[in-house]
Amino acid sequence: MKIKNCLPTEEGKLEIILVIILSLGFFLRVYGLNWDQGFHLHPDERAIVMFSLPLHFPSSISEFLSASSTLNPHFFAYGSLPLYILKAIGSLASIFNPLASSYGQINLIGRFLCVLFDIGTVFLIFVLGRKLFSKTIGMLASFFYAISVFPIQAAHFYAVDTPLTFFILLTLYLLILLYEKPSKKRAFLVGILFGVSLATKTSALVLVASIGTALIADFILIFIKNSHRPKVWFPHVPKLLKTLFTDGLTVLITTIISFIVFEPYALLDFKEFLRQTLEQSQMTHNPFIFPFTLQYVGKIPYFYELKNIFLWGQGPILATLSFLGIFYLLFTILKKNKQKKWAQELILMIFFIIYFAVVGKFAVGWMRYMLPLYPLLCLFGAVLMYRINQFLKSAIKSNLILNTLYLILYTSILIWPLSFINIYSKPNTRVLASNWINQNIPTGKTLAIEHWDDSLPLVNQQNYQILTLSLYDQDTPEKWQIIDQQLSQADYIIIASNRLYTPLQKLTDCNKLPPGRCYTKTSQYYKNLFDGSLGFKRIAEFYVYPTFEIGDLKLEMNDSSADESFTVYDHPKVIILQKIP
Repeated sequence: MKIKNCLPTEEGKLEIILVIILSLGFFLRVYGLNWDQGFHLHPDERAIVMFSLPLHFPSSISEFLSASSTLNPHFFAYGSLPLYILKAIGSLASIFNPLASSYGQINLIGRFLCVLFDIGTVFLIFVLGRKLFSKTIGMLASFFYAISVFPIQAAHFYAVDTPLTFFILLTLYLLILLYEKPSKKRAFLVGILFGVSLATKTSALVLVASIGTALIADFILIFIKNSHRPKVWFPHVPKLLKTLFTDGLTVLITTIISFIVFEPYALLDFKEFLRQTLEQSQMTHNPFIFPFTLQYVGKIPYFYELKNIFLWGQGPILATLSFLGIFYLLFTILKKNKQKKWAQELILMIFFIIYFAVVGKFAVGWMRYMLPLYPLLCLFGAVLMYRINQFLKSAIKSNLILNTLYLILYTSILIWPLSFINIYSKPNTRVLASNWINQNIPTGKTLAIEHWDDSLPLVNQQNYQILTLSLYDQDTPEKWQIIDQQLSQADYIIIASNRLYTPLQKLTDCNKLPPGRCYTKTSQYYKNLFDGSLGFKRIAEFYVYPTFEIGDLKLEMNDSSADESFTVYDHPKVIILQKIP
């Protein structure tokens, strides 16, 4: 009697590893999902929830076709599809839990949806890496993305960037399939996904470059090989035109239809759609449009984005692999234009370069703008890591030394994501500060808070006299007459985050700044406030930094220099000052 070998095959081992990676990614994203204890402290998520709740099907076709339709969100800062998805899933969940579609809980449904979208992205990276390179590279890429800190953080918010990243990556994958085997069905699917991406956020328009590359890649390759021999490449022009006319037209028409289906009021309420879209576009080119974008005055294009990816989004070790991987893969594409996967890799690289070139030049630089590039960064890093691994195997014959190096490397990479999720093991700092205020500041006292930031305490504000300091306003005598009067009345000053005091203390060069955007007196106000000369003293601070703890070892990482959006939602520093008697 023969005994069958029950040990898993090599294929089975890879499947087990993939399941572990997906499970790890899921845990890191779902851990602490109710990080704000139900207070809706993410402003973009809060806006999506508020505009999605009133949505419901119109009673007639004529109402549906009207700009006043009950299905029109009247909100086009983002695409409409995420609002429709949230409303639909919330309504479905309310069958089992009537509160699921309420303001108090629907944001948690949205956050869980983002977790699922991002786990879908983890899996897609594996599929893409396996297709273009190898299963090992696909596995490495999915692992790198699963532990990348910024995607982990973004999945804790129901904002549009996480589903957008999934839809963009899926579109790129379908584009590669379309290139490999053109067909009406695949062109149709590309168009649908492109339309879905645009209905999520219009920044997906950059995909046009990759779509064009997929359609003309073969001709580009022939032209590169025979750039000085028109007799060779010219006969291929009719085939190129046919491809553009058939597949290109199919993608174009399907994209338009798909976009209209998933964001119908971009057409039916075009005037409002255009107004809000242009407003968002103006904001990306001028940091003085809104008060909350003043933090980006003086931003160095591209460097600012790379810095935040390097220090916080991925961490120095993983980001170094990713950045070097870009150059390595670009080198192989340019050097080996006869390789089998030349066009497929070019489709990804074209999207990466153009997206980074366009978005990195924006005058504002929220970290979420770069989220669609993280999957490709992880893929590029995995390609380089695989090559490094091959080199080390040939250079170092000792398995013990190799395994030790790998253990050190992957442990070092894991320190940053494990440190970051530690912030979700503690109550949100604004919640802690609110509890402290209610317990330690007597009822009836006057609290001065800052406009354009969350008002604290989050509950029982009616127990206090609240004064709002309009510090973003122009530095005019009238502004300071009002603020000085408010400060004379205030018993306490509550600073809910660094949203105002960080940028306003930098805007002091009146010779270089536009009229009304020089804050010399405001800067001096903060200096006097923090050093005590204004007559207030710090009595409480609430902050939490990403921290790695194991036994007696405690490694705390001060991320206060990160882009404001990295800290201001889920772990801002709150400062409470009391008037000195």
